[in-house]
Amino acid sequence: MSTLYRVKPGGTVRGRLRVPGDKSISHRAIMLGSIAEGTTRITGFLEGEDALATMNIFRAMGVPIEGPVQGRVTVHGVGSRGLRAPTRELDCGNSGTSMRLLAGLLAGQPFTSVLTGDASLRRRPMRRVTEPLARMGARIETAPEGRPPLTVYGTTRLKGVEHTLRVASAQVKSALLLAGLYASGRTCVTEPAPTRDHTERMLRAFGYPVLSSGSTVCVEGGGRLAACEIEVPADISSAAFFLVAGSIAPGSDLTLTHVGINPSRIGVLEILKRMGADITLMNPRQVGGEPVADLRVRHAPLKGVEVPPELVPLAIDEFPVLFVAAACAEGETVVTGAEELRVKESDRIAVMAQGLRRLGVEAQPMPDGMRIRGGAYGGGVVDSHGDHRVAMAFAVAALRASGPIEILDCANVATSFPGFVLAARSVGLDIEEHAGEGQPRGET
Repeated sequence: MSTLYRVKPGGTVRGRLRVPGDKSISHRAIMLGSIAEGTTRITGFLEGEDALATMNIFRAMGVPIEGPVQGRVTVHGVGSRGLRAPTRELDCGNSGTSMRLLAGLLAGQPFTSVLTGDASLRRRPMRRVTEPLARMGARIETAPEGRPPLTVYGTTRLKGVEHTLRVASAQVKSALLLAGLYASGRTCVTEPAPTRDHTERMLRAFGYPVLSSGSTVCVEGGGRLAACEIEVPADISSAAFFLVAGSIAPGSDLTLTHVGINPSRIGVLEILKRMGADITLMNPRQVGGEPVADLRVRHAPLKGVEVPPELVPLAIDEFPVLFVAAACAEGETVVTGAEELRVKESDRIAVMAQGLRRLGVEAQPMPDGMRIRGGAYGGGVVDSHGDHRVAMAFAVAALRASGPIEILDCANVATSFPGFVLAARSVGLDIEEHAGEGQPRGET
């Protein structure tokens, strides 16, 4: 059995909504709280399957963690050298963030560990993390073609390196910085384009010095982290579905509350505004070192744009729903420089192009992006290929479809947005969740 969504066409989104906590920040709060000294209290924690997988991994390494209860978690840190060797494989579920960041953190431990995950995660490439970690002295064995599971032979002899990323990736950057906490000397990572900086911000919140100069960020090994309080803002990646919904559905007026607007994450806002979206930031404030605001979105006619390359890394997780915005825009939208989308929970370029075409959208996939010509489109059956963001994107697409949309393989939505269907209904989408027989997937 699998989960599918059936969404009736048309509708308007209105009201106020707070989406779940930021997944990236939730992961990092557990990781750094676990290796800090003292008790870290977290509020707004995302109780999705990905973040819970990270929590259970640290419990398996001897970290006492209470919760979550209504987004509240208490982590009793064991210090940078207090993790214990796990007695079983560490299951990351569907979470690539967990696996890639943990590869760096575990590389500096005095024990061996095995990182595994579900079938989807075990298909995802890990060499872009394991190869630079090997330069630091890490020894990590992978399955064929550099895929999970990862066997991490921890060592206390990591050495700091200066590494320049070929492709902008916050996960690779963060893995190297976490390994750098355990390395001798300085570890520096230079990015070809800015990516989300939650790791750097949170390290500073835990009292760990981080040096930043231009596109380079550095840490010195051997320091200590001090417990603190972390308030997790609402996830802009989850808010993005409703920002697009409010933009494309006539008559919409929706306010999303307490959304994180970290400058390294607001590419989706910049792209939508370039397309003509009516989005207003209200009540901006700072919470736990992260900027937040309430976002009001009202319907506006969108136009196609050529997305500037510098905005692509800042919106990499939001492109599935941005492709839907492009399908509703007048004219052509072109996205390039987004090859990272090929190695997400699915090949998001291929899977989104396949689904859009099934609805009648002109969508031309390219090696590093997509070309979409907006216009009217119909309903139909699309396959999310187990990708949570693809599933939610096509649910939003129904607001402008001429017929109902059925979306297959939606169970993984719980990894990032538990309660999505109820939230979507509460603001106006006519969506139902069903248990359905698994169906064969088309080629991508």
